[in-house]
Amino acid sequence: MSSGQTYLEKGPMQVRKSVQMPIWLKALIALFPALIFLTLFTIYPIINTTIIGFIENFAWQSGMGSFSLANYFRQLDMHVAWDSYWKPYFDVIEPGNTFQRPLMPIITFNNFISVLKDPDFIGALWNTTMLTLISVPLTILISLLLAVSLNSIKPLRATYQTIFFLPYVTNAIALGMVFNTLFSPQTGGIMNQLVMAFGGSPRSWIHSGFDREGTIKLTKFSLGFAITVQTVWTGLAFKILVFMSGLASIDRQYYDAARIDGASRSTIFKRITVPLLSPQILYITITSFIGAFKAYQSIIAIVGVDHTNFGGTDGRMWLTVVGYIYRFRDTKLPVAAAGSVILLIIILLITLVQMQVSKKRVHY
Repeated sequence: MSSGQTYLEKGPMQVRKSVQMPIWLKALIALFPALIFLTLFTIYPIINTTIIGFIENFAWQSGMGSFSLANYFRQLDMHVAWDSYWKPYFDVIEPGNTFQRPLMPIITFNNFISVLKDPDFIGALWNTTMLTLISVPLTILISLLLAVSLNSIKPLRATYQTIFFLPYVTNAIALGMVFNTLFSPQTGGIMNQLVMAFGGSPRSWIHSGFDREGTIKLTKFSLGFAITVQTVWTGLAFKILVFMSGLASIDRQYYDAARIDGASRSTIFKRITVPLLSPQILYITITSFIGAFKAYQSIIAIVGVDHTNFGGTDGRMWLTVVGYIYRFRDTKLPVAAAGSVILLIIILLITLVQMQVSKKRVHY
């Protein structure tokens, strides 16, 4: 071998052949940090909650952590040990003892059947559906119109965007206190002042215990109206931001060509703006339905008192599915877990339907 050949093989100009990595492995490496958090905080809780939902008489056991199967087998061992060892011992040493026998955990569908047969859950599902069907279309329509209006003006555009974005960065409890004052049952309340200005009678919008002559008592409609107004207002900020970003990506040539052809503003909005914003509309629709079906904090914030009060004298007037789950979280955990799984299935079905419908109506 000549010296020249040796130099080419070992010299600084030599190019080493890189190791070829499969595309799936590159994707796995890039997604690995996100997959860790997704597994720990999303996939694991869903699996754990589903397992608890299938176990009747489930109870946490000391030293077993939060993994449901470990607690199940520990509880099962304690039940077997009681029957085979501890019960005969106590019967001999202390006849008629009052020690409680550990419950036998049973894998069954009873928790799901109990939830589906519970009138409170049916009412909560109906309330959640009504709030969703009313608030989601209103929020999307209003936010789209506001985004188009903000996009068409130049003076103080940034100021207006900041004003509309404020609810997104404001604490939900603080917003609830604001709307609690807005819908005050007192005649000096802003909504009552507005109603009386048009010749109506003041009403107790959100408080069931308010009783004053001449003031209409709390009804499900009045409380639902207050909740809907708050839900729509607090949901505008993020949706306006998404629609504004979508409008910024639309080529201005489409609008210029439409104006040259003599198209009106309404025609431009229906034929150009809405179709080209269809990806953002789909995203907003899906996330809005998911958020609306998880309604809980907004109602608690406006009604107040405690986390189990959803309006009315019994605290169930506008009980939502998530509120139902929270009611049983501390007393009947398997029932709450079953309710969570049912809510997850409902949301998945709605999302799948929306994805199928969007295939013909979304233009990328």
